[in-house]
Amino acid sequence: MPAHGTFSWNELLTGDIAAAKRFYEEAVGWTFQEMPMPGGAYHVAMTDGKYEAGMMDPAAMGQPGIPPNWFAYLEVDDIDKRCEMAKAAGATIIREPWDVPGVGRIAILKKPDGATIGWMTSVAQPG
Repeated sequence: MPAHGTFSWNELLTGDIAAAKRFYEEAVGWTFQEMPMPGGAYHVAMTDGKYEAGMMDPAAMGQPGIPPNWFAYLEVDDIDKRCEMAKAAGATIIREPWDVPGVGRIAILKKPDGATIGWMTSVAQPG
């Protein structure tokens, strides 16, 4: 499990998943595994079977108009406690913590300066 305070996941939000997959397959050598989600699919990028990043279409997830961008997640030791601490420090919680089975508990925050970031408390993975 990633250590508290380290970046633990990156996600590409794009309306053209096929083009993004082609680019990263050709330029980096990633392969992809598709995971069904409500409203669409999540595409996990892998190197030699190891998860590297994810891709999803924000419009398919009910968030049209988001330009293509990479989004980062910071690992925290206790998502609920840390979100309360972030609020006290001036952050806005854009999406309150929710559970992703087999992955962890995630929240989306906006820092006082307007920058957004995902926070995650990962579940221990087998092996």
